[in-house]
Amino acid sequence: MVTLNTVPPSISCCSSSSGFDTGPSVPVPKVGFVKLPRSNGGNHARLSLVQATEESTVATTNGRVAAVSGENAHQMATKGKPGNIVWHKSSVDKVHRQELLQQKGCVIWITGLSGSGKSTLACALCHALYSKGKLTYILDGDNVRHGLNRDLTFKAEDRAENIRRIGEVAKLFVDAGIICIVSVISPYRRDRDACRTLLPDGDFIEVFMDVPIEICEARDPKGLYKLARAGKIKGFTGIDDPYEPPLNCELALPPKGYSCASPCEMAETVISYLEEKGYLHA
Repeated sequence: MVTLNTVPPSISCCSSSSGFDTGPSVPVPKVGFVKLPRSNGGNHARLSLVQATEESTVATTNGRVAAVSGENAHQMATKGKPGNIVWHKSSVDKVHRQELLQQKGCVIWITGLSGSGKSTLACALCHALYSKGKLTYILDGDNVRHGLNRDLTFKAEDRAENIRRIGEVAKLFVDAGIICIVSVISPYRRDRDACRTLLPDGDFIEVFMDVPIEICEARDPKGLYKLARAGKIKGFTGIDDPYEPPLNCELALPPKGYSCASPCEMAETVISYLEEKGYLHA
């Protein structure tokens, strides 16, 4: 950490010659130079112009400079301590948003093996609820990895973090009064259960796509099972990594013989549950 030494300027934001009665003048933030560490490509340290408020500090990371106020610097130094993080409550809360939308926020967590039809059900359910005037949003496992979770791999610890982040985002959607449809393999019970605990009782609706691996592998829409069997994908759920089916899910959608029910039929099953539990009314 490098301390920023500044020289106060003799000007202010507003001058009396402006012709406007603006009240007391406001000082311009102090400006100074900070000496950065030497870089590998040269023998001289670089000078970088920064603006900072009084009692500020300057942090350097990979040759970049960031001005941090004294208060923020303290928060950074004590990151993670509950005493420094306070929830700011809004006068418009979940109940108001649900009244506006005429529905209740919840998470429909669709879990199952790759190829079991999770995304297909999610889309059918989203369309069916839309036709009823209900606001939904889908958090699809593949889609989320394009942005929010693009930095995560498929190692065990990253898969757990992937589910944790999805759970936290889903919680925000529920608080907004939106029906959040999560479509993700989420193979481990502990990770799904951890997401369930984020929400009030009843607001986490676990839907298990109870489709045998034989059917999923026969479909293999992405060709992933073939790659996993050939050893080109390691840690693939159902092949060399376990899938732990739910023990007490709200809904299980089993196949009919060698084929599953149609997406529309499955969507109607979920909607019937939502109606029964009162989620389609404020």
